[in-house]
Amino acid sequence: METSWIHTTVLLNEAVEALFNKQAQPAPGAARTFVDATFGRGGHSRLLLSRLGPDDRLVAFDRDPQAVAAAAQIADPRFSIRHQAFHALGELPEASVAGVLMDLGVSSPQIDDPARGFSFRADGPLDMRMDTTRGASVAEWLATADTTTIAEVIRDYGEERFAVPIAKAIVARRQERGPVSTTAELAQLVAGAVKTREPGKDPATRTFQALRIHINAELEELQQALSAALRVLAPGGRLAVISFHSLEDRIVKQFIARHAKETVDRRSPDWMLGKSAAMPLKALGRVMPSAAEVAANPRARSAVMRVAERTAA
Repeated sequence: METSWIHTTVLLNEAVEALFNKQAQPAPGAARTFVDATFGRGGHSRLLLSRLGPDDRLVAFDRDPQAVAAAAQIADPRFSIRHQAFHALGELPEASVAGVLMDLGVSSPQIDDPARGFSFRADGPLDMRMDTTRGASVAEWLATADTTTIAEVIRDYGEERFAVPIAKAIVARRQERGPVSTTAELAQLVAGAVKTREPGKDPATRTFQALRIHINAELEELQQALSAALRVLAPGGRLAVISFHSLEDRIVKQFIARHAKETVDRRSPDWMLGKSAAMPLKALGRVMPSAAEVAANPRARSAVMRVAERTAA
């Protein structure tokens, strides 16, 4: 039972609303396909289903077995869940999807359950895998990785300036007493290696973020999923992506800009005729949580949603 792990969906109404293109209404009786690429606990999916027609369908993806189990509780013939990483949305037919939603990062049930090992706020096994059925845990990776590799991960994915001292502390502990295996042990090692602390932030925050991103290949997964979304979106289809830290948001922002910005080859015949290249996306801007939402759910404070629309290009 997971009744104690409650998830509050961020930008719930805004994200679902962003998927509907009021300028490109479907033909009467036409069936549409929408994708919830990161089901989590289904807040966005349930609201989206309430907005869909009887012939529409919603395909959801999640690599967390607990999320897939929660999705099985939705008894709606228009809904299906796939136990896959969200780049697998590229398996859908090309230009067949009316809207793709990605809500990145970890869910509250993952953070709040000590057994998952995502948080330093309660002691638990140092796991952090989103899919607990496959791959190495953080503890297993730290048991063999060298100092340089650990430091690179913590620096690149956590933007932690004390990455090298932290990595050295982890390896020294491994050599002296065996590998670090719990969240409390890791948090204590990091606290001893970080010389200055950011106000209001635990010194282990950046390290935990970095190790989670690395062990789940989150940034690589995001890049693949964005490219997949571009392929499967039909003209007029919408892409909405909610991110929670700068590394994710930078990738989303740059992806949309790259595919929405007109580029012209001055040597091309089109440029000589005054024509510019048609681009596959149109950027529709970004949305931030309201002050009221942040007050009710502090975990929403860092959220940024970026929205784009598939053009006919």
